[in-house]
Amino acid sequence: MAAAAGTQPVLNVSLEEHLADTLRPLRTLLPEPLAAELNQVLDNAPPASSPHTPPPHGPTPSSRTISYDLLTAISKWSRSPPGQRALASHEPPLPAQDYSMVALLAGTRTSPDRKLPHMPVSTAEEDEAARRRELGDRRAVTAIFNALLSIVGSGLATWWAAGRLAWRDEWKVLLALFVAILVASSEGILYLIWEDRRAKRSSARRIVRLTRTTRQTDKKHDADSPHTPVSDSTESNNQHPAVISATSTHVSGSLKSALRERTARGADEAATQTVVPNA
Repeated sequence: MAAAAGTQPVLNVSLEEHLADTLRPLRTLLPEPLAAELNQVLDNAPPASSPHTPPPHGPTPSSRTISYDLLTAISKWSRSPPGQRALASHEPPLPAQDYSMVALLAGTRTSPDRKLPHMPVSTAEEDEAARRRELGDRRAVTAIFNALLSIVGSGLATWWAAGRLAWRDEWKVLLALFVAILVASSEGILYLIWEDRRAKRSSARRIVRLTRTTRQTDKKHDADSPHTPVSDSTESNNQHPAVISATSTHVSGSLKSALRERTARGADEAATQTVVPNA
């Protein structure tokens, strides 16, 4: 073909099964150059489909392609008078509309054998972080520009005010520099405070994002892990508070009664030891 002889790469389209079924009747109708090229392409195509044959599964092989220039030549031939006579002489007659470029390219893919470069897809969180970073940079530039305007404006205003008081030039310069340095120091302190707060907010957002990711991971792990039966000790620890209170009251009452009996027994033994020597 003429396109193959050029330096530009040949554009191919996928040879789908319906396209192969449409092109098979043209093997004996096309002129010799087109027929030979079409036969070479269709020899690698799948066999003709039947109503009882299920559709094939799996990816389409990369060899099942057909040149775009070949389809263009077939479409032009079908619109020519010899092509229309050949299509009409076929049994059954073939409609010329089935061989237009729109009908031939319907359901096909362009260059399926080429690997397109990978396009990274950004997530919503990454887009939001980039937007916040850009907004923060704009605010920082605006703050620096406002600080410079404040410094220059305060120096010029001080120079003008000192001139209204008929001061000498050296005193006006010193006073303007002093005011400009004072304003610059205050602006620098305010900028450091603002930058520190922005860093704290970004770190807080990062911690919240990390915590949210950790919770989602834990939920997914809990959903994937099998359910463990609750042991008797766990059930005993999960008893009703009233049952626990009654149990603790019963135990404390038993300890008190045992302590009273031991105290009474000790008093009786002491009394017995005291009576025996007197006797």
